[in-house]
Amino acid sequence: MGARVPIEQTLQVRDACLCLHAQRAARALARRFDEALRPFGLTNGQFSLLMALNRPAPPAPGEVARTLAMDRTTLTAALKPLARDGLVDIAVDPGDRRGRRLTLTAAGHARLDAALTAWRALHRAIEAELEAGGVVPDKLRKGLRALDGAGS
Repeated sequence: MGARVPIEQTLQVRDACLCLHAQRAARALARRFDEALRPFGLTNGQFSLLMALNRPAPPAPGEVARTLAMDRTTLTAALKPLARDGLVDIAVDPGDRRGRRLTLTAAGHARLDAALTAWRALHRAIEAELEAGGVVPDKLRKGLRALDGAGS
């Protein structure tokens, strides 16, 4: 049997690991936003994806994948139910027939608009919770962007 890691090391990682704490917080936030967006037939990931498509010109999948920090395969899988539900249109890029362009449909805009009120309410509540705990939401966002490479 190999050497055992001392329990003190486990406790140190549990208490100090930024990755662990970020993952736990991300899962907790995701559950809260999923619950708030459920009445609109959306998950938090679908809401973010629809928001990423809400642009003046239809983006290419690669642009959206970069915005959401996901790989193209994951994006393609996430788009399928939205396209099936008539919220997103995936069309051939008129400038390059090999490429695709992603567009919110009228139904997609309506769903996004309807869900936005619930998102805003929960977002305000979460920011208030953070502030009550002494966390400045803008500083937290800036720190998270620094870690994901998006800068300030």
